[in-house]
Amino acid sequence: MNGELGVGIVFAVIGGLCIFLMGMKHMSDGMQAIAGRRLRRMINAVTDRRLMACGTGTVITALIQSSSITTVMVVGLVNAGVMTLAQAIGVILGADLGTTITAWIVSLNVLQYGLPVLGLAGFFYLFTKSDRVRYIAMLTMGIGMIFFGLEIMKDGLHPLREAEGFIAWFSRFQPKDYWGVLRCIAVGAAVTAIVQSSSATIAITITLARTGVIEFDTAVALVLGQNIGTTITAYLASLGTATNARRAAYAHILMKVIGVFLMSIFFFHYVGLLDRFISTDLDIAKRIAISHTIFNVMLVCLFLPCIQVIAALLQRLVPDRPHKEAHHLTFLDVRMLDTPAFGVEQSFDEIKRMGESVQKMFGWLRTQLTSAEPDEELERKLFHRENVLDVVQKEIMEFLAEMAQGNVPAEVALESRKQLRMADEYESISDYLTAILKLHLKEFNSEETFSEEAREHLLALHDSVAEYVAMITAAVHDDNADILSKAETSSTQITRQYKDALKAHMTRLESGRCSPLGGLMYTDMLQSYHKIKDHCLNIAEALAGEK
Repeated sequence: MNGELGVGIVFAVIGGLCIFLMGMKHMSDGMQAIAGRRLRRMINAVTDRRLMACGTGTVITALIQSSSITTVMVVGLVNAGVMTLAQAIGVILGADLGTTITAWIVSLNVLQYGLPVLGLAGFFYLFTKSDRVRYIAMLTMGIGMIFFGLEIMKDGLHPLREAEGFIAWFSRFQPKDYWGVLRCIAVGAAVTAIVQSSSATIAITITLARTGVIEFDTAVALVLGQNIGTTITAYLASLGTATNARRAAYAHILMKVIGVFLMSIFFFHYVGLLDRFISTDLDIAKRIAISHTIFNVMLVCLFLPCIQVIAALLQRLVPDRPHKEAHHLTFLDVRMLDTPAFGVEQSFDEIKRMGESVQKMFGWLRTQLTSAEPDEELERKLFHRENVLDVVQKEIMEFLAEMAQGNVPAEVALESRKQLRMADEYESISDYLTAILKLHLKEFNSEETFSEEAREHLLALHDSVAEYVAMITAAVHDDNADILSKAETSSTQITRQYKDALKAHMTRLESGRCSPLGGLMYTDMLQSYHKIKDHCLNIAEALAGEK
């Protein structure tokens, strides 16, 4: 094989592979844009029921066309504490099954139609004004790129059939004996770990088989290795995470290694059974796809009944750290940036936590307002929580801003803007609560004291606003867009209560029953509660989709 031909083969393989991977990404992004809300509901519906968790992982992976994305997402969810280890193992098993759809897509004998499909879909993608049509076109364009990339690789690799040097070198990796099987598995695992895409290496394997460079048994052994290599993505995602997240990644590695090891022992019997039950007249690409599917079905059958046992084993193998792990401020995880449909769900979870924190601050503040002596511990907790919410808001803004830099659906963009506004409003509420606390401490440390009547009005307004915040936060938890009408009615009532308290205060001030300095502090406290009410109304407007 001369140098010019070798360079042509390398360029064809690299170019075709890049087009293939871009096609996989476009298809995944298009599907997420079209079915993002349904996918979010599915992942939120995962329970400890094994079949449901496995089924969820299968469907999501089959739709977004990447087991790596699914497993990385699962590691992120476990790291955030919103998914248990047992649930994660079930979803990962399903993801391994769902990823076999890629081999079936690659095995289709329609490669010659890739460029026409790509061109037609690209036309709609560029010129349509409908978001839905645009993302359907993106999905279709991805499919066209997959087929076109495979066609380029196939044509580029074709000369290797007659390259004696390459065939002689590659013959070392043929599974003629057990060590040959292990060598093929090692090659498949290493290449997939480097590329970090089992879809890409399976596509290359099928293309090599199609061009006659490798035989069926070699392809089967390589695919077994690729099943191990794909676990590297979840492992890398688990670095620096909480213990349970690392256990989820290790579960993926453990199940794949055990499954491949057992299959390697019975490899020749396994290939014999495949040859017996799968007609050799069938296209070799489909035979490889069938073998890939059978292996992962066997994994599910082997490990699905043992999820709790695997979880218990990993808890022993990966014990909890002796020191308390650092508390994570947010659910947000950079692993979610590649899946915006799930990323906005995670940031919404953090908005809910902000609402819960604000409600706790209201309870602590009321205790302070009604205590004869300030509680230094509660005071510290209030100021600390306000600082935490400042950081949380900053993290949400950075996360959503970074996610919005990609090609995100209009629905995700709108949701991001809504969440940014809600995070800002909740953070402002926490600022006003600490401002009220500071005024209360100033009143206590000075010679100024509020009258009993003034204190009753203040506490009544506090309780009304606290109930208002609780109502709005409950609506946020339920994502209730119909809360605005009720919120506006309650807002009017609180404004009237605020004006009545302010009017009564002015009467006391004019009659000399209140000093000017004390009156100024009291007015500021009333105004702070009124501002909090306004910020809550803004949250209700954001929920309703109003600007």
